[in-house]
Amino acid sequence: MYKPNFFILTGGPGVGKTALLAELARRGELTVAENARAVIADEMADEGEGMPWRDNRRFCDLTTARDIADFDRLSGETRRVFFDRGIIDMWGANGTPPSPALREAVRTRRYNETVFVLPPWREIYETDAERRQDWAEAEATFGRILAMLAETGYAPVVVPTGSVAARAEFVRGWGA
Repeated sequence: MYKPNFFILTGGPGVGKTALLAELARRGELTVAENARAVIADEMADEGEGMPWRDNRRFCDLTTARDIADFDRLSGETRRVFFDRGIIDMWGANGTPPSPALREAVRTRRYNETVFVLPPWREIYETDAERRQDWAEAEATFGRILAMLAETGYAPVVVPTGSVAARAEFVRGWGA
């Protein structure tokens, strides 16, 4: 299934994806929150193992299942939908090879070929209980994301740094 009205916002930790998604929602766009952070929060609350620093395979599988469910749940939607990350973001995540379920999902559930990538931005980067990567890892993640997009058949568009409003205008103008 190809959904040209489904757009992914991606990037490493602390680059402003969540703030941008909130601004897009405030402007009336349909949005879907990131599942990776939700999985980490749930696993921490349940004292589970499905966190990238404990069992990355489980983390990837749990996140992939939620990403697939979001895509499928919205498959009949004809308006634009912006996803804070998507199915493709678990492709090679933290060095874990894609599972058969992820490979199948990436093949059969396609977003718009344009993927908005938010680059590392030192001025806004911070860590928290669920975001443990240091700045060097945040920078390295950017290159890995660009490689993953090429490998999975998507075209990156780097979102310029700037105010949340300016970033929202950039994304909305591109997807119009």
